[in-house]
Amino acid sequence: MNIKDITITSLETITAFDVVTGNYKFTLDELQNATIANSQDSTEITGKGGRKLANLKRNKAVTISGTNGLVSGGLLEAQTGGKFETKATDVMWTDYLTVKSGKASTLYKAVGTTGAEIEALYIRNADGSLSQELTQASAATAGKFAYAPASKTITFHTDVTDGTEVVVYYKRRIKADVLNNESDVYSEKCTLYVDALGEDKCGNVYRIQFFIPKADFSGEFSLEMGENQTAHAFEAESLAGACGAGGSLWTYTVFGVNTADDE
Repeated sequence: MNIKDITITSLETITAFDVVTGNYKFTLDELQNATIANSQDSTEITGKGGRKLANLKRNKAVTISGTNGLVSGGLLEAQTGGKFETKATDVMWTDYLTVKSGKASTLYKAVGTTGAEIEALYIRNADGSLSQELTQASAATAGKFAYAPASKTITFHTDVTDGTEVVVYYKRRIKADVLNNESDVYSEKCTLYVDALGEDKCGNVYRIQFFIPKADFSGEFSLEMGENQTAHAFEAESLAGACGAGGSLWTYTVFGVNTADDE
């Protein structure tokens, strides 16, 4: 059989399925890079005078790693072992307000313990720094303010003059998609398909697919945030013994882009 030498020209997608049920889990389709790294232990067998007679080969290992250009919710589930839930949840919010007629209104309704819905409120200086902290009370007095959640109104004492800027920190309740990274729940195993495009020396185009029957995702990962693009890195180890796959760590399939079905 003449197996052509291939240049991989484009990394297309990595698609994950549940190892047990076969159900679809997620697709990484904005891959910046991916690596399939293979390793193998080798122990020398020696004879008289330390002569090398042979090598004892064992413990083949495969690691799949890479970086996706977008943060993937499905990949986060695999890495944390958690599941996204759509539910009511509290988030911290910040308002920058100006006092008018002794009052100001939060943009959203603050929630929390009755009479202490506002987490913190500070007078804001002209340079943007924070100065005096005011505390919530049932009525506005010196150094204190009152808050009415139903109307979202903050009432100030006369020691806070009109035109004063304040910064308000509070929790608001929203419905959102939430992933909880529990301390006693660990990363998952998935079946992976790595799809790419390639060309031979004559310019013929091929599809290439790596099939990893059982990939154990690492729970060690980072999401870099700042002025650069946030990219989602991942790493998984291929495990032998997947159902129906025997000892296979991966298979490599090359076929033409217009290959017909084998009826």
